[in-house]
Amino acid sequence: MLNFLWAGMIIIGVMYAAFTGNIAEVTNAALDSSKEAITLCLTMLGVMSFWMGLMEIATKAGIVGALSRFLRPVVRFMFPNIPKRHKANEHITTNLIANILGLGWAATPAGLQAMEALGQLEEERGNDRSIASDEMCTFLIVNISSLQLININIIAYRSQYGSVNPTRIVGAGIVATIVSTIVGCLYCKMKNRGVRR
Repeated sequence: MLNFLWAGMIIIGVMYAAFTGNIAEVTNAALDSSKEAITLCLTMLGVMSFWMGLMEIATKAGIVGALSRFLRPVVRFMFPNIPKRHKANEHITTNLIANILGLGWAATPAGLQAMEALGQLEEERGNDRSIASDEMCTFLIVNISSLQLININIIAYRSQYGSVNPTRIVGAGIVATIVSTIVGCLYCKMKNRGVRR
């Protein structure tokens, strides 16, 4: 549906430009946007490569393991119905760490693995894995509202588009994500109150 919407807007825009004699501006805008998109992709590739490398170093240095142990009580509190030794816990913790460090793209694979593990847990319980469980919904909300100490993506975008101080949003980002995480966690606990398996 969204594809049709975007295609329709592009077609209407090009037709309007043709009828009003502005087709040259559309052509120039398309070329400039293509160049800008490639530049932005290369910038983001460099930034993400740098931070993924740091994440790998942190993993081998034991920092990620220490953070995992630190976050384990939080994961147990938010997901009390997941068995302690289930692999979903590890994927959820990895996802949370990547999000906290502002590595949203790095968090995606761990998030997908966590959802897959939660689906397998539902199968083990004899439930239909195609229906989102309470744990899946909670994980999705926590993932979306996640606390971020350094939002690498936004800093990279601001740097790419010429911000004088790209890191100026760090403080506001921390406050905003703390609030969103608290609200998300409270909402999940309220919705899941009394649910035990």
